[in-house]
Amino acid sequence: MKVWTAVIGISVAAVLGTSCDPTSRYRTLSFFFDGVPPPQVAEETAGQDGAVSSSSAAARKVGFREHGPYAAKLCGACHESAASNTFVVPREQLCFRCHEFKVDKKYVHGPLASGGCTACHDPHSSKYRYFLLSESDTFCLRCHDRQTVDRVAAHAGVENECTSCHDPHMSDKQYLLR
Repeated sequence: MKVWTAVIGISVAAVLGTSCDPTSRYRTLSFFFDGVPPPQVAEETAGQDGAVSSSSAAARKVGFREHGPYAAKLCGACHESAASNTFVVPREQLCFRCHEFKVDKKYVHGPLASGGCTACHDPHSSKYRYFLLSESDTFCLRCHDRQTVDRVAAHAGVENECTSCHDPHMSDKQYLLR
């Protein structure tokens, strides 16, 4: 019983001591769990919004873009406390506290309509444009099946990114066409 109490105590201390910093989070999680992927380092990409500030700590790698509240260590803007994943409002309302989206179009992409912004965007940091979870040229294929997309006649021979023709958030045109 004493062993489990110690393990639980160490686990709680580690979780409470974990900050929003990806390097600290990695060190803590990898201590307890095998296979935790290390924070990725991105190559610097010019001309993208959300550049890393000059006051960033050494643990924040060049090329990562950090969301404003996260970069400023304002965890309380979204979380009840810095050591908690409890949100100040329900998850589906969280992004709309700061980001204004007039959902005034006929067709709204499912994740936006449900407040599921994190289906596409990382709320802390990303090496990708617009804080996306992966490269934008194949991003839509995370949810949309390539074979189904390729069967659409309008896609025949198209090499462009999906967002060249489709708005990723909303549109008055069917299939979120621009």
